[in-house]
Amino acid sequence: MSNEEFSPVLTIDGPGGAGKGTVCQLVAKKLGWHLLDSGALYRLTALAARLHGVALEDEVSVAMLAKHLDVQFIPQEKGVQIVLEGEDVSLDIRTEQIAGYASKVAALPEVRDALLARQRAFSEAPGLVADGRDMGTVVFSEAPVKIYLTASAEERAKRRFLQLREKGVEGDIVQILQDIMQRDERDMNREIAPLKPAKDALIVESTNMTIEQVLDVVMTELKRNQLV
Repeated sequence: MSNEEFSPVLTIDGPGGAGKGTVCQLVAKKLGWHLLDSGALYRLTALAARLHGVALEDEVSVAMLAKHLDVQFIPQEKGVQIVLEGEDVSLDIRTEQIAGYASKVAALPEVRDALLARQRAFSEAPGLVADGRDMGTVVFSEAPVKIYLTASAEERAKRRFLQLREKGVEGDIVQILQDIMQRDERDMNREIAPLKPAKDALIVESTNMTIEQVLDVVMTELKRNQLV
């Protein structure tokens, strides 16, 4: 019997910029559930490898690090604190250098297998909110509540542009839109775990919705399934 049969799991999948991270953080904080940001795990594995002096080409050793990754995602009032081996690495994993390392790590089959097991280990009482692209289709395919959160590419580009502006960074909205569309194309057409809604997922089209409205939909679905 798997962990997820003992503890409820909510999966929220969808394309980049749809608001998954914010909604997952709000739900986890509201319910006191654990949080999994699956998209950060490859960056964290890459960072752990650098910290421990493990060559990224050493697939077996990197996979071992991934399997035993000591990481916590802690919802805050704004955003999520990411703790690796007791240290706050929320900013460290967002550098372009770590992003480059992460892409190398993600290409290693043994690492992908190790991280699949590591992700499933996040399912603990009182519950888990899992944010990603294949949480409902692959990682937690038996989860009782699955949400597929999406929005138009144009709306997602606008949101990213405004996020950057809030941080004092001027972005090119045309370039942001192009990047989002290219990423969607890659994610939806990759051979392993392509981005798509699980057959039993509730599809939430958030183009014209506020975060609060999306949160209400998610909480209503959890209540409907008697998970809260």
